[in-house]
Amino acid sequence: MIIDFHTHVFPPQIKKNRSKYIDSDPCFAILYSNKKAQLATADDLIKSMDKAGVDISVIVNIGWTTHELCIETNDYILESIARYPQRLIGFCSVQPLAYEAAITEIERCAKGGVRGIGELRPDIQLFDLEDEEIMDPFAEVMRNHKLILLTHTSEPVGHKYPGKGTITPDMLYPFITNYPDLTIVCAHWGGGLPFYYLMPEVKKTMANVFFDTAASPFLYSPQIYQQVTQLVGAEKILFGSDYPLLTQNRLLEEIKSLDLPEATIDLILSVNARKILGITNI
Repeated sequence: MIIDFHTHVFPPQIKKNRSKYIDSDPCFAILYSNKKAQLATADDLIKSMDKAGVDISVIVNIGWTTHELCIETNDYILESIARYPQRLIGFCSVQPLAYEAAITEIERCAKGGVRGIGELRPDIQLFDLEDEEIMDPFAEVMRNHKLILLTHTSEPVGHKYPGKGTITPDMLYPFITNYPDLTIVCAHWGGGLPFYYLMPEVKKTMANVFFDTAASPFLYSPQIYQQVTQLVGAEKILFGSDYPLLTQNRLLEEIKSLDLPEATIDLILSVNARKILGITNI
């Protein structure tokens, strides 16, 4: 079994009217102003999954800056997981600065069957992860519904790219420390956060933190798999493609080209995701 923990889909109206949403939202504009940046619907994703042999995909939203756009796109994610209940798992998006409305939206999406929140973008959404007035209720509703948080992360060094942002380990670590019981997935290998696991206090604090491989070929050499496995353990790594930015096969071929034990590959491609998503009926 293969579970892709990081994919993006958009409603057909956004795919058809890209320019309207570019004008409406800074996060979308940063990520998709370039016409070469692919947009995919749920149907597009299913076709790509079938081609690559992916069994289940987690569809995550983006960090919309307005509450209204969160609702519009969450509706499509809810519709998609209802249409493909055996293939798709949904994560919804909220604008934490909407306060009570954001909490209500999380409640609505949880009742609709989503399993998490994300992809969170505090740098573009302009909220402070250390603001307890915002984050305490946010964390509480996530606990109540046993939701997973998936956040964008990036390195403070290296090349710049559209959407890289400033969610670096020093921004994330205080949030993780404040809410150590939350299950948190740090996208894009955590922006280098795994390397701090060599510090005993960091390892202890991040017991519930995982790292996905989204867009890995654009960020790191293939050695990253062995290095992070040595640092944090293979049980902390989740296969994620960042489709449609990259096809699933691009990452799967890279993983298969490495001299990784079969048990390690199984953990990365399936076992870890099944565990934190609570998938037991397969």
